[in-house]
Amino acid sequence: MNYILFDGPGREQLLPFTYTRPVADIRLGMTTLREKWEFFLRQKTSTLTRDYLAEKFPLKTEEKNILINASVIPDARLIEQIRQLGDGQALVKDEVMIALFVHARDVESMEDTEPEAVLCEAPVRRLQHVWEIFSMNNDLLREDFAVLTKGRKSLPLSSTNFVLGDPDLIFLEEGARVEFAFLNTTDGPIYIGKNAEVMEGAKIRGPFALCESSVVKMDAKIYGGTTIGPHCKVGGEVSNSVIFGYTNKAHDGFLGNSVLGEWCNLGADTNVSNLKNTYEPVKLWSYVTGRFENTGQQFCGLMMGDHSKTGINTMFNTGTVVGVFANIFGDGYQRNFIPSFSWGGKHGLTHYNLKKAFQVAGAVFARRHKRFDETEEKMLTRIYEITYDQRR
Repeated sequence: MNYILFDGPGREQLLPFTYTRPVADIRLGMTTLREKWEFFLRQKTSTLTRDYLAEKFPLKTEEKNILINASVIPDARLIEQIRQLGDGQALVKDEVMIALFVHARDVESMEDTEPEAVLCEAPVRRLQHVWEIFSMNNDLLREDFAVLTKGRKSLPLSSTNFVLGDPDLIFLEEGARVEFAFLNTTDGPIYIGKNAEVMEGAKIRGPFALCESSVVKMDAKIYGGTTIGPHCKVGGEVSNSVIFGYTNKAHDGFLGNSVLGEWCNLGADTNVSNLKNTYEPVKLWSYVTGRFENTGQQFCGLMMGDHSKTGINTMFNTGTVVGVFANIFGDGYQRNFIPSFSWGGKHGLTHYNLKKAFQVAGAVFARRHKRFDETEEKMLTRIYEITYDQRR
């Protein structure tokens, strides 16, 4: 069977992160949603997403396909029901389509099909809002750790480290380096990925995941519910946050209850407020309604899209949304919503010149031995166009 992950109607609720990726490629817990599905399905998937993303995330069809709602978090019970779907059947929970069996001719017109509904018996969890990326992360880190380390043997932990809690809840992949660090598993496990490094003096409380080739810098303070994706450098103080990958927060400064996309860089002493002085629920910019909406969260910091960067000493208010490719600098608290391809700060924003933006991206990619190619340019050019009105 061929499996395809589709974005679903809630994609816009997950902007700005879904400007540059399908829902399936959002990181949540130790892995992306796609990686979770592929682990349980034991095979690769492709994606049904927006047209402008399709070149980077191509669709692969076969005569028989099962389309799966990528916002759903998989487990063994759900996989069993999906595998039992027959021709023309859809797995449904609370009027939400979880999966659909279709032939190749109907894949891209799935909305026009009239399938036989099969009630999903298993509990279903879905990622529906951007703040759930960090609010659900604590539980998913524990679940992913249990599943992905089961039956496997960790590299031995160096005796130079100080461990509080169960040392069996620390797992080191091949090439991982941890020396003279403080590791606390009292509240959850700690996972250190392949070729990742925890520098001396770092203090880490689980649940926590440091993914492949990433670095926690000296004297960093990392609190539970935090995921650092692959190829990142992180220092300072971080609490209950998710960093997707290829992003640096290498210096001092606080990041809490926040989500950073890929290819971001926070300048030294960038600080994020995650709690209002009034202790009221935080409001966050909604791309769907075009206004600030109540999240119901008392703690909520920064949602930053891919390629955005800050100058030194940048300060973000509680509940700030930054789009794709924003360059933010200057004194004082920044605005609570900064559109994609913005340049400036509190005292005024202008359009980020697209040619200059691509030059920066090319230099950043080259540092990581990657090529910023025509596919990336076309995708980002389209995002520049569709977000134009936000900058007016």
